[in-house]
Amino acid sequence: MNNKQANPTKVNAKWYRYTLDFKFDAGTSRGVLKTKDSYFLKVWQTDNPNKAGWGEAGPLPKLSPEDGLDLPSIWEALVLKLSQTEVQWEEKAILDLCEELVPDNYPSIRFALETALLDLFHGGKKLIMENGFYGGQEKIAINGLIWMGDAVFMRRQIEDKLSQGFSCIKMKIGAINFDEECRLLGYIRERFSAEDITLRVDANGAFPPGEAIQKLSRLAEFDLHSIEQPIKAGQYQEMQRLCATSPLPIALDEELIGVTGRDEKAALLDKIRPPFIILKPTLLGGIRATQAWIKLAEERNIAWWVTSALESNIGLNAIAQLTSSYQTTLPQGLGTGQLYHNNIESPLDIQEGKLVYQVGRKWGSIE
Repeated sequence: MNNKQANPTKVNAKWYRYTLDFKFDAGTSRGVLKTKDSYFLKVWQTDNPNKAGWGEAGPLPKLSPEDGLDLPSIWEALVLKLSQTEVQWEEKAILDLCEELVPDNYPSIRFALETALLDLFHGGKKLIMENGFYGGQEKIAINGLIWMGDAVFMRRQIEDKLSQGFSCIKMKIGAINFDEECRLLGYIRERFSAEDITLRVDANGAFPPGEAIQKLSRLAEFDLHSIEQPIKAGQYQEMQRLCATSPLPIALDEELIGVTGRDEKAALLDKIRPPFIILKPTLLGGIRATQAWIKLAEERNIAWWVTSALESNIGLNAIAQLTSSYQTTLPQGLGTGQLYHNNIESPLDIQEGKLVYQVGRKWGSIE
């Protein structure tokens, strides 16, 4: 199937729940993850069932707007609605339809539908957006992620990432003793300058507002690139003050979740004026929502990078192709493809701190 297909067309769909098993206990400030459920969406043309497009919704516990909802019922309703809809076979019309069928408060489900339909539109070969990444010509620089845990576990991860050739390391903080976390950052800085290794930290909102500026000042001593979400989302006045006074540049992350309309997005950026924003399509509403954030950020000279949100390789592939449709200069947060024992086999690989698409390597089966 391609863009020469009869227009409009009819499609059918089916959804699957898939439990991903972590290779380790993945510690965050919101708790430890051992498994994570994702939902795969398969779509196919009614008169051509042998060619299918795939998308993934990977809502995060305690974070995604869909958390706690009756997702099977939502999926069943969407599949029925899609079977009764004629799809205009053009990329813009497909994205328009996804906004029409899936409300803003189901962001990961909208992303799955966008991805599945665009995959089918491009022939059912995991091509979502035509660019150099899918063809193997472009590589995406990414950060190496250091998960929370005890000091021994975190130091072992640091050694592994450095030996793998990463030039940007991101460390999650806020779960163990702050002094111990500072010692780990100092351990890296004793060996590598900021010119050699870029260091990012992600607090996931762990700092109490009254302690935040003191902790940011201490973290700045390690010549860090940035800190993601130092305080919990929704404290606009305090976040605005921190962005204006912090010696360490701040990147908004969870702050963007649930902010949907263009005017609402613009108002948040204009009020807080962050140096950076972090874009997670699964949490923000998919491809078009991410594109809208990027446009508004660039109009305000706010830098950005895209991050996966613990998706399998199905979702990661779509996010990587979206990212590669822009001329990026900062390392992206797309290093999550090696987290699971039972990830979907894919052409995605990490080489010397870069995400690459290995043309010729086949995708594994989902069904």
